[in-house]
Amino acid sequence: FLISGHGTKGVFELLSGWRRTRENLPFKDRVADAYSDVMVSYTMTSSLYFIAFGMGASPFTNIEAVKVFCQNMCVSILLNYFYIFSFFGSCLVFAGQLEQNRYHSIFCCKIPSAEYLDRKPVWFQTMMNDGHHHTSHHETNPYQHHFIQHFLREHYNEWITNIYVKPFVVILYLIYASFSFMGCLQINDGANIINLLASESPSVSYALIQQKYFSNYSPVIGFYIYEPLEYWNGTVQEDLKTLSRGFNTVSWIEQYYQYLRVGNITAANKSDFISILQSSFLKKPEFQHFKNDIIFSKAGDENSIIASRLYLVARTSENTQREAVELLEKLRPLSLIQSIKFIVFNPTFVFMDHYGLSVTMPVLISGFGILLMLILTFFLVIHPLGNFWLILSVTSIELGVLGLMTLWNVDMDCISILCLIYTLNFAIDHCAPLLYTFVLATEHTRTQCIKNSLQEHGTAILQNVSSFLIGLVPLLFVPSNLTFTLFKCLLLAGSCTLLHCFVILPVFLTFFPPSKKHHKKKKRAKRKEREEIECIEIQENPDHVTAV
Repeated sequence: FLISGHGTKGVFELLSGWRRTRENLPFKDRVADAYSDVMVSYTMTSSLYFIAFGMGASPFTNIEAVKVFCQNMCVSILLNYFYIFSFFGSCLVFAGQLEQNRYHSIFCCKIPSAEYLDRKPVWFQTMMNDGHHHTSHHETNPYQHHFIQHFLREHYNEWITNIYVKPFVVILYLIYASFSFMGCLQINDGANIINLLASESPSVSYALIQQKYFSNYSPVIGFYIYEPLEYWNGTVQEDLKTLSRGFNTVSWIEQYYQYLRVGNITAANKSDFISILQSSFLKKPEFQHFKNDIIFSKAGDENSIIASRLYLVARTSENTQREAVELLEKLRPLSLIQSIKFIVFNPTFVFMDHYGLSVTMPVLISGFGILLMLILTFFLVIHPLGNFWLILSVTSIELGVLGLMTLWNVDMDCISILCLIYTLNFAIDHCAPLLYTFVLATEHTRTQCIKNSLQEHGTAILQNVSSFLIGLVPLLFVPSNLTFTLFKCLLLAGSCTLLHCFVILPVFLTFFPPSKKHHKKKKRAKRKEREEIECIEIQENPDHVTAV
């Protein structure tokens, strides 16, 4: 799904560049013009994709699933780029040959003349018509009659740049920014384990009931002591009590100490402690289940305890996931500084270790991506304001997806992290051509520049984003919360990008720099210089006015 968004963008952009070329040119010149018009920006965005996912595939990423996914994405981006650069370009050459020789693009047969088609049924005319039989020769720019192109040029461009529409667009963006900012303030660094399960699985029912009725207790934490200890020593007993303070414990050690106190039994040395433990305590029916918690070792006639375990349960508030992560972060450092060597573990710690970095990692990777994007585009773009507007647009889209994703109850899991990284590149892919065409345009007014930019790139952007969003529809029918998370994130990425390209940027670019006055002054100066030259020639050659 992710690579399709970038791949179809290259296809639609190159196809749009091909359609903008004049059909009366040789097909080699048309392909050259299309490549020179499109492949520079597409090479830049492909490089940014490769860099962003290359950082995810680097050793700096400590989540193996993200690393493997980013490695596959890098390979896919390279294959996709060479596919567009080679095979799809060859298809355009083949299509150019068909058009030049008036062959049908599907059936590869000669297109009949207009007189012959007029004598045939309507269905035959529809199938065999190439759209040019009403003119004596191919039009120089038939792309102007494309229905999306016609809609943008004749209707949408005039509407979005209307002075009465602009205030409503500004209000819309303020609402968008407010909700995004509100969502960013509510980001959780923990995630619900239910999202990792199939929607209808019994594990979901168990997790819901556990959260509803027993959410005030942390998971049962295994406390494993993996070295021989002098359990009969009073100092060791105090250290164990200190470590388990604040927990509800299920421990053979506490039960054994209580058993000794109730029976008024003294076990002050190793032989007495282990002898009573094996021959008396563990023989009792109510304490026999503790046999699996103690590992004995026999050296000669002497027994010793080489390892043991106990269980800890912490009382927490409603935010169990967050407090469990904090509890884990407190317990693990103790295992390094205490005299007792132990480890703590629960199967849910595997997810908690991952979710502890769920907020910082996408922010760092996105930040590095924006920085690299700024460095790359600084050398590729003449006008520095193009960089500035691209950074603002990408940041706005990224924060919008992050905030709205949080308001839509999407947790920061592995899928949402990857989607946030992808949103950065998806936004660059669609905003960069539009912004750079606007910045480098030479029309007199900003309004005319943005109209030309939308007319040049709007069709490809609309086609790609629409195809991308339609391709997400099958994800709705997959019974998986994780897949639904993918659908939500990618839907927000496509929607926010489309909103910026067609609504927000066309309005805001008419308010702020770059100014187009210097282009107007240059044109006036050239026109004045040409008029002066013409006047001089006329004065010098009054009898040869036609030579001018």
